[in-house]
Amino acid sequence: MTTNISTEQALTKEVWKLATTLAGQGVGYTDYVTQLTYLLFLKMDAENEELFEEESSIPEGYRWINLKEMDGLDLLSHYEKTLKILSEQDNLIGTIFTKAQNKIDKPVYLKKVISMIDEQQWLVMDGDVKGAIYEGILEKNGQDKKSGAGQYFTPRPLIQAMVDCLQPQIGETVCDPACGTGGFLLAAYDYMKEQSQDKGKRDFLNNNALHGVDNTPLVVTLASMNLYLHGIGTNRSPIACEDSLEKEPDTMVDVILANPPFGTRPAGSVDINRPDFYVETKNNQLNFLQHMMLMLKNGGRAAVVLPDNVLFEGGAGEIIRKKLLIDFNLHTILRLPTGIFYAE
Repeated sequence: MTTNISTEQALTKEVWKLATTLAGQGVGYTDYVTQLTYLLFLKMDAENEELFEEESSIPEGYRWINLKEMDGLDLLSHYEKTLKILSEQDNLIGTIFTKAQNKIDKPVYLKKVISMIDEQQWLVMDGDVKGAIYEGILEKNGQDKKSGAGQYFTPRPLIQAMVDCLQPQIGETVCDPACGTGGFLLAAYDYMKEQSQDKGKRDFLNNNALHGVDNTPLVVTLASMNLYLHGIGTNRSPIACEDSLEKEPDTMVDVILANPPFGTRPAGSVDINRPDFYVETKNNQLNFLQHMMLMLKNGGRAAVVLPDNVLFEGGAGEIIRKKLLIDFNLHTILRLPTGIFYAE
């Protein structure tokens, strides 16, 4: 029987209660959220097939019904095989399950997560409700410094303020080249979706308007699921698992919203070779700024979070600032207070 939990807060609390139990078994919050993502996607696919008679894109034998009927070591083994098979698919499924691995190595606890998810009818929930539940879980995870996920979050009030300033319009394209779990893209979507009920415009918004890039497979999984739960990119994820700085932009966009990573590039990153850049530098934020300047359409708008050194650094920084002042309409520089980001 389906448990009727009427509020997103109550369900978020239930989901997080199990996270605390698993943490006591050595399963970190980020690992838990990732496994929750995989299993929730499988459950919603099963509901789509059952309630709406939509044909599943998941290979037979690796669907929700197969997992929920198992327990013990058989469950563990089949779940791990399922993750491998689905990670090889060339569609939204492949993006959600990118490099997927099981992190819950005790069958009894994997069964608990499956049972909790199975008690709910997720697909019939309003997109805003199930999306808010998932966002709440991601935000709670982001606030946990031990999980290592805090770096992916920009505070919601700051995101909303930046979207309100740019006022994205339905029919425009919006990009975040360092998208994390998709907070900017979702806020832009929420801003635009109320502007028109026209089917063509809504289809464009849901399937073509948003573009995100992140170079961490786990984060791409979380972002893709975050958008999917809001009805965005239901056939193919708008999130690409790439390094934005490695190549010239494929397309120009109307709106850019971003909080790119600060500091130097991570160890093992490919050296930047961008003939299109205005100046060569190893400064990560200056390179992201150049990248965004080059992908903005004429008349486009951008709101970007950057560290103070972009304002004062000589050499490459000075060249880029001059380019901004001469070739762009630099509207506002707003100094943010310290300590507003979760990871700090």
